[in-house]
Amino acid sequence: MDEQQQDLYWMQQALEYADKAEQENEIPVGAVVVKDGELIGAGWNRSICCHDPSAHAEMLAIRDAGQRVENYRLVDCTLYVTLEPCPMCAGLLVHSRIKRVVFGAADAKTGAAGSIMNLLQEPKLNHQVEVLGGVLAEQCGEKLSAFFRRRRKEIKAQKKARQAGLNDEAAQD
Repeated sequence: MDEQQQDLYWMQQALEYADKAEQENEIPVGAVVVKDGELIGAGWNRSICCHDPSAHAEMLAIRDAGQRVENYRLVDCTLYVTLEPCPMCAGLLVHSRIKRVVFGAADAKTGAAGSIMNLLQEPKLNHQVEVLGGVLAEQCGEKLSAFFRRRRKEIKAQKKARQAGLNDEAAQD
């Protein structure tokens, strides 16, 4: 399997972890860490359920990989993630010495792998990470868009229901 086929395969795996996030009503982002063609770490967004703003998919996948290989350095590893890493996760990737990051959808609001900044390749840092963006971007982006459309619809319905309840109470008074 060539590198492009591997990238597609592992991004598909990351998308499956994004599905796990969505099943927990989390923002559907998934990540996997791969070394020598083997999965060594996986994670999905869990910030809401864990009450932890650092529980991003990348963070959890890196923690999982570090535990499995019993090392805080993940040299010669690739992280596949469905959404471009944020500054927090980009910093983690530099510190963990990840060799390569492959992401799906770009993040125009917090993307730190080229969209609003590129921490992963900042020459002033002691480690730079290879970056490839846009792998299965349409699938990754649509998963996120569909999630937020559904969330907005749910919030609107809740507001309507609350308003209807208030109107019923006012009518009874």
